[in-house]
Amino acid sequence: MLGKLIRPGSMCRERETEEIPLTTARPENLAGRPPPPPITAQILLRGVEESSTMEGSDELLFFVNGRKVVEKNVDPELNLLTYLRKKLCLTGSKLGCGEGGCGSCTVMVSKYNPFRKKVIHIAVNACLAPLCSLHHTAVTTVEGIGSTTTQLHPVQERIAKAHGSQCGFCTPGIVMSVYTLLRNNPEPTMEEIEDTLQGNLCRCTGYRAILEGFSTFAKTSSCCGQSGSKNGCCREQTGLSPRLFEPSEFKPLDPTQEPIFPPELLLLRESPQQTLFFKGERVTWIQPTTLKELLTLKGRYPEAKLVVGNTEVGIEMKLKNMLYPVILAPAHIPQLNVSQRTENGITFGAACTLTYIGGELKKAVVELPSYRTEVFKAVLEQLRWFAGQQIRNVAAVGGNIMTASPISDLNPLFLASGCLLTLVSEGSTRIVRMDGDFFTSYRKTVLKRHEILQSIEIPYTLKGEYFSAFKQAQRRDDDIAIVNCGMRVAFKEGTDIVKELELSYGGMGPTSLTAKKTCTQLLGKKWNKELLQEACLLLVDELTLTPSAPGGMVQFRRTLSLSFFFKFYLSVLQKLGQDFKGDFEVESIPPEYLSAMESFPNDPPSAVQLFQQVPPGHVPTDVVGQPLVHLSSIKHATGEAIYCDDLPRFERELSLALVTSTEAHAKISSIDASEALKVAGVTCFLTAKDVPGSNTTGQIVMDETVFAEGVVTCVGHVIGAMVADTEAHAQRAAKAVKITYEKLQPIITIQEAIANESFHLPPKKVQNGNIDLGFAQADDIIEGEIYIGGQEHFYLETQCTVAIPKGEDDEMELFVSTQSPTQIQSLVAKALGVPANRIVCRVKRMGGGFGGKETRASLLSTVVAVAAHKTKRPVRCALNRDEDMLMTGGRNPFLGQYKVGYQKNGKIVAVDVKIYINAGNSLDLSSAVMTRALFHIDNAYKIPNLRVIGYVCKTNLPSNTAFRGFGAPQAMLLAECWMNHIVAKCGLPSEQVQKLNLYQEGDLTHTNQKLEEVNIRKCWDECLERSSYHSRRRAVDEFNRQHRWKKRGLAIIPTKFGICFNAAFLNQAGALVHIYTDGSVLLTHGGTEMGQGLHTKMVQVASKALGIPVSQIHISETSTNTVPNTSPTAASVSSDLNGMAVYNACMTLLSRLEPIKRANPKGTWEQWVSAAYMDRVSLSVAGFFRTPDLNYDFEKNEGRAFNYYSYGVACSEVEIDCLTGDHKNLRTDIVMDVGLSLNPAVDIGQVEGAFMQGLGFFAMEELRYSPDGVLYTRGPGMYKIPTAGDIPTQFNVSLLRECPNRKAIYSSKAVGEPPLFLAASIFFAIKDAICAARAASGVPGTFRLNSPATPDRIRIACIDNLTKMCPPAGAGTFTPWNVEV
Repeated sequence: MLGKLIRPGSMCRERETEEIPLTTARPENLAGRPPPPPITAQILLRGVEESSTMEGSDELLFFVNGRKVVEKNVDPELNLLTYLRKKLCLTGSKLGCGEGGCGSCTVMVSKYNPFRKKVIHIAVNACLAPLCSLHHTAVTTVEGIGSTTTQLHPVQERIAKAHGSQCGFCTPGIVMSVYTLLRNNPEPTMEEIEDTLQGNLCRCTGYRAILEGFSTFAKTSSCCGQSGSKNGCCREQTGLSPRLFEPSEFKPLDPTQEPIFPPELLLLRESPQQTLFFKGERVTWIQPTTLKELLTLKGRYPEAKLVVGNTEVGIEMKLKNMLYPVILAPAHIPQLNVSQRTENGITFGAACTLTYIGGELKKAVVELPSYRTEVFKAVLEQLRWFAGQQIRNVAAVGGNIMTASPISDLNPLFLASGCLLTLVSEGSTRIVRMDGDFFTSYRKTVLKRHEILQSIEIPYTLKGEYFSAFKQAQRRDDDIAIVNCGMRVAFKEGTDIVKELELSYGGMGPTSLTAKKTCTQLLGKKWNKELLQEACLLLVDELTLTPSAPGGMVQFRRTLSLSFFFKFYLSVLQKLGQDFKGDFEVESIPPEYLSAMESFPNDPPSAVQLFQQVPPGHVPTDVVGQPLVHLSSIKHATGEAIYCDDLPRFERELSLALVTSTEAHAKISSIDASEALKVAGVTCFLTAKDVPGSNTTGQIVMDETVFAEGVVTCVGHVIGAMVADTEAHAQRAAKAVKITYEKLQPIITIQEAIANESFHLPPKKVQNGNIDLGFAQADDIIEGEIYIGGQEHFYLETQCTVAIPKGEDDEMELFVSTQSPTQIQSLVAKALGVPANRIVCRVKRMGGGFGGKETRASLLSTVVAVAAHKTKRPVRCALNRDEDMLMTGGRNPFLGQYKVGYQKNGKIVAVDVKIYINAGNSLDLSSAVMTRALFHIDNAYKIPNLRVIGYVCKTNLPSNTAFRGFGAPQAMLLAECWMNHIVAKCGLPSEQVQKLNLYQEGDLTHTNQKLEEVNIRKCWDECLERSSYHSRRRAVDEFNRQHRWKKRGLAIIPTKFGICFNAAFLNQAGALVHIYTDGSVLLTHGGTEMGQGLHTKMVQVASKALGIPVSQIHISETSTNTVPNTSPTAASVSSDLNGMAVYNACMTLLSRLEPIKRANPKGTWEQWVSAAYMDRVSLSVAGFFRTPDLNYDFEKNEGRAFNYYSYGVACSEVEIDCLTGDHKNLRTDIVMDVGLSLNPAVDIGQVEGAFMQGLGFFAMEELRYSPDGVLYTRGPGMYKIPTAGDIPTQFNVSLLRECPNRKAIYSSKAVGEPPLFLAASIFFAIKDAICAARAASGVPGTFRLNSPATPDRIRIACIDNLTKMCPPAGAGTFTPWNVEV
């Protein structure tokens, strides 16, 4: 807006085209100019009315959950989230990303709007909301709407009881988003609920349960439509539970019972507005009330930032080390907040929020003739996908303009429509038309330093004038554009001859730009095929990008610029035909070309969950097999669940911030912390010399350090740590540490590692059968290669540790968000030089883990422990999202090369494979990841002759690590890749060839393990039937014949996943069960709770074993002083191992109680326990379990590598846009073998969550590195995980019935990891659709599609004339912006 007013999400946009600085240098003054004079209240004098208190900061008055809060001396750098959590101890609102991209911090802000004369309620991101901006507002947090001690709000109840919460970290934010919606609209539509959740991310659930729970608030709710049923609703089939929850039991929503807006604030609405002044350590905040004041201040301080939503300045100051000494907050100035319909359009004040603008434009579209609102409809379409609701609620239109982002969603539209801007300064007003000259250079406009933007006029359109907007991003919901555009054409009256043409693009240069030459050349031309061809040639010539252009994807972006014009051309052609039918001849559009203009289907989501019902006569207290709600779900929904950083601050607690390397490979020349140590509140700076024990650390091998010594081997390598009194001071000081380097040559990619023979270990090999004989028997041989990118864990709770020295005997207690408390105990003890028995590690719960907290948590924990040891004070550190993503690694990227021999019928006879994985700078668990990959290279197929060799590449990236699936998904994708290749070559139906090769009962795997209870064919047949595969295959083929620019694809994919740790010694577990004299039971086991419902299942196991209700059993935490020597909670075996340990302990207790029960058979549980105690019978037992018969010998390739296998099959259908590379997931049917489910609700949630995480891995999420090893994708702004809008429109999950597993607790099976690979059905459905597109272009045959199948890969694979007009630059002729690592 004004001067430099900030635009929502534009920090993320800048990160698309500009590397985030990793330098630790101190911030410089703006524009290199001398700093302005000190800010005092006197700046308000000389023609500007005085504010209330001139001596210092004003008082800030607002309400939180109905309680009045008055703050003095508010620091302008303080945001609402920090204040809520640190000052008010309201920890329900979570810090997930710090940039408004995940929604975990969502709260409701209510305020009286004097311009609309009413109280408004908006959802906001508390992490971005400056506390200073909340004067005279009422803030409602999740704690303020309901609790377990009072009553639950219906929103809290429904998400919990509908099983919509797993780890629970995102739940309070989701609750508050929907709560705010209901405060404004008690009867929303399902579409409004979905739109509300655009700005909220969940990494665990897969969203289906959340949407289904909240659908009970909607005016109408969908039913299954008889999906999968021959006779009525499939939920009524015999033996199947009708539903996972009962909506009729939900408390009704009563809008009259909501808290009222504070009367005191309503009384204040009549009081005159006062200028507010807040001065902090480094920043001064001034909130003027009149335009005159604002202009005076801007004239005096032209470099001051103007802030309405703080959606950019807050991010710049947090992530880019920017400092803005003066901030002007003009959100309350009348002239900047009004809108008015004029003769030529609608004028909006620059401080009008995007939500408000959207509402006004919707009204205009309804009330005005359609031809007048072409621009309005285009703006509304862009706003629909613009950030999340929380951002749109506070972001101002002026900020969007003045931030001048080169990929702004709205600026291309404003340019193309010629919006008029009113610019004002002291004594001056001018009107400027937004055109191709408005943006002068990157992030610069024609505004003078002292000018501000007062308003924008969005014009009406005339008859014969057409306008369209287009945008393509990595993800539809809440994402920045790769390329976007606004396009306008006006014709000479009564003709199809171009009179005016404006084509404006974002993402095609350092600014939003117009294709001036193209537009000029096309004036006077008829709107026909010749114009289309000429326009494309002109655009190719005019919209050039260098091969090294920031943002990468150069061929894709150039192709998009043509694809968008092609869509616009067809759209205009269609409208001309409709509007001027009979007036003149308009070129006809082939029917199959109409699909270029059609949107994806937007049907309401529907889902069916099928599972085996408990048999009649089931004992009521036996909850095994019942869909029991996650035991912490209610606390998740109320914000009462405590995570590591929610712990109250300890007395004398210090905060820690890490100092990390900015180079991938270098010698450390010097470390200068002198300036950093001068920062207020700093206690000390730590480096390797401060480690009292061993600075060497690691996992399988000790090849890492607590602090770098002499050499850094990746960007993000920990060099030091700054300890201070507050988090803000620690982080400020850390950024002030100066480090110089002597650069060394880094190895970044797998290809570079191969070229340099850089490997952590000698190659690993598994071979079975006779490869040479197998190939000799083959009718045909194929060869191919696929690259599979890595994946970020993106657990919503970042790595966190709190360390408390106990003051004697070198004891220390640590609260850590980790899957491996024993490993933390061991490595901390090693770093401190003390025995492990002096260290206690405690884990209450985690906000997600997915393998990312199995080993990498020790990176932080050891540093924090060293700091606590040195200072003798408690020390805390929770990593920022960008730090976490930079340092902790993720899923290993793979490169797979295969040679496969097969017979004419598709039967595989020989496979020879090489696998390369990028391990990063240390081995970590990559050798174990490789082992599992080698064991799963067959997926679910019998291969008689197979050789697979694995290479673990050593590179200068942060060490990659465990991630759900642990190498198996990559290996199985490689297997399906060659299966897909075979199908394409032999011309037989895919499902026929796949089934021909599936394992059968008694088969030997390539590791020579005999398969027992093989359920893969049961899953396969049921999935074919439930998905109506064959009829839908025919329907897909017919759709593709009728549509040229939209194509559909269908794929069915099996999976076989081995269950156990590859390292045999880890397959053990312990449990400790105490029975207290009142009959209550305290249960402790070696597993940790990270959302997977492990504690819930363990309580169910104990309840069944002991025969008592779950209400009498409690699990407090996991700690190393109760159950020692625990294995990590990983490998999907935690329920198996810990469940048996719990069971064994319970059986021992029952055997002790048996004589007492015999003596009093009619007694109660409490009586028996009391009698046992009086008889001096021990009521405490440590249980233990080890998995038997795991004896695989790698050298001999024989023995049992796994305890058993889990099986599953998924069928998915997608639709792709051949012109943009976008895709829509239409339907997925999953059949999963989980044995006899311990808890169907938990297991279905795990299946859905794993599938959606796999969908991200195979079709969305892309880690992007510079050639120098710098990670660009360091937050939700650039790294896109699936949202609620990405789940399949129809999402059906069936748990295979009547398949008990005799090798696990109560005949159950593991479920955490096996379903993830089923999302490969989306990948191969996309590939199937691309095949149809290529065939339509006359390019049949096989092709390579790397993973993930992102829009750029899809579009470039859909070869057509437009892609051919934008050929890629030759490899090796330029330095790319990013590389495949």
